[in-house]
Amino acid sequence: MVPDEDEYRAAAALLDRLRARGLTLATAESCTGGLVAALITAVPGASDVFGYGVVTYANDAKTDLLGVPAALIAAHGAVSEAVARAMAAGALARAAAGVALAITGIAGPGGGSAEKPVGLVWFGLARAGEMRARSRKFVGSRNEIRAAATREAIIQLQDFLT
Repeated sequence: MVPDEDEYRAAAALLDRLRARGLTLATAESCTGGLVAALITAVPGASDVFGYGVVTYANDAKTDLLGVPAALIAAHGAVSEAVARAMAAGALARAAAGVALAITGIAGPGGGSAEKPVGLVWFGLARAGEMRARSRKFVGSRNEIRAAATREAIIQLQDFLT
């Protein structure tokens, strides 16, 4: 991913905020396929606060790499608040990071339903003693949804650190 100027500035500001707070970041991405990690690592010096990013596109990867219980995925679906929270908690614990972000969603063009339409993305954020999950619905092509979710992830991280 080659970020535009606004995306780059947002990622750089996020890294500065993490540094100022003495925090490290871990990411666990599904529908964005590593785009958040790519955006963050486009900023020189990111390695001092970002050292762990995992793409867990398959449900088995969510279970094997992040410890998301298979029963949780079966009960709620991979694109759910419960799974976003569990992914964030797993990334936080496995990376021994100060803050973790997880993303799971339906980028399309297929795979959606009336209950979970194409463009639905859940974001999970975790740090010691605090967990948050929020959903957003994006419109557009697969690539537009993934790009919008990546930008939103940076915004949500900034907000979480406020």
